[in-house]
Amino acid sequence: MPHLVILYTGQLDKPADQGGSDIGQLCRSLADTMLGLQDDAGKQLFPTGGTRVLAYPAAHYAVADGSGDHAFVYLNLRMSKGRSEATQQRAGEALLATTRAHFAPIFEQRHIGITLQIDVGAEVFDGKYNNLHPLFQKN
Repeated sequence: MPHLVILYTGQLDKPADQGGSDIGQLCRSLADTMLGLQDDAGKQLFPTGGTRVLAYPAAHYAVADGSGDHAFVYLNLRMSKGRSEATQQRAGEALLATTRAHFAPIFEQRHIGITLQIDVGAEVFDGKYNNLHPLFQKN
């Protein structure tokens, strides 16, 4: 873990000149931001093999009062407990800054809302099975 899930209104999949955005590029930028974060000891905050950014467009949505083609992006970062509140805050600020920079051109074309939420806590069940981590182990 961490897992960052992005839910967004489907019209953002349009080309940029039609008020859309390259959501795939946003995913890569956010993953790179996550991989560049450090904990309080100066070590990489999130494991490379456990970092995931997934985005899902909403085909159907209602945003605000319906008076325009308003867009919305919801980002939810789920991380396991054990990181300081200051580290969590820095992670949120960095991810929000990356997201804001990505959508800056769209703010000039349309109304859009962005929400980033970080969830930390004990899991009821936390099963994992993968072979990605060994790819990034440093010897």
